[in-house]
Amino acid sequence: MNESADPVGGEGGLDDRVPFLARLEEADGTALRALGREVIYQPRSTLLHQDEPTTHVLLVLHGWTKVTAAHPNGYQALLALRGPGDIVGESAALTRRPRSATVTALERVRAVVIEHERFRVFLSRFPDVALQLLALASDRTRAADRRNLQFASMPVRERLAMLLLDLARIHGARTAEGIEVAVPLTKQELAGAVSASREMVQRELKSLRDRGVISTGRRTVVIVRPDVLHRIARAQPPTA
Repeated sequence: MNESADPVGGEGGLDDRVPFLARLEEADGTALRALGREVIYQPRSTLLHQDEPTTHVLLVLHGWTKVTAAHPNGYQALLALRGPGDIVGESAALTRRPRSATVTALERVRAVVIEHERFRVFLSRFPDVALQLLALASDRTRAADRRNLQFASMPVRERLAMLLLDLARIHGARTAEGIEVAVPLTKQELAGAVSASREMVQRELKSLRDRGVISTGRRTVVIVRPDVLHRIARAQPPTA
């Protein structure tokens, strides 16, 4: 998390409150990292492809990634942001099913690649790590369910405000203009993240721009008035 974005903080849904490696005893984490080899991914490169049959696991040591999924009809959604200490690809390693999502580097990413057989054997020998992985999966499911429940009762404007605040909390940086959310997301991915059409999201973004709440560039958003987004998202009571 970028600490400079703390003023927009709140209960998030795109990241894990406690990354996987931080849940482990130091010796267990060290042993797990020793199973694989370190790899560097450049910004905008793809770490994992949706529907591919690979089953290796990635431990993110440095940098942030986005997790997206595409429907056959072209609809795309941002599912999560994964950063330092996170594990990605574990579902395919355990089930041996094709990848359910695409993982893309948002910046330079350093990760450990672990082959699935070594990972599975490790979990059988370290039951505490297996339990922490199970707890992580449960936490991710609960967070997604909570977010879906919140969104079910909100209009698109409130969902979008919540998403922008979440992105700023996780991946925002203070600038002279405001809080820059330097996450390269398409309008379609933003729309998918709030379960809305691309046209509706474009309309709401334009409204926020016209009111001076945000400014936008090519796949970038600067939050000029986070207080207004908080009020829209009902994250805090209105202030004078």
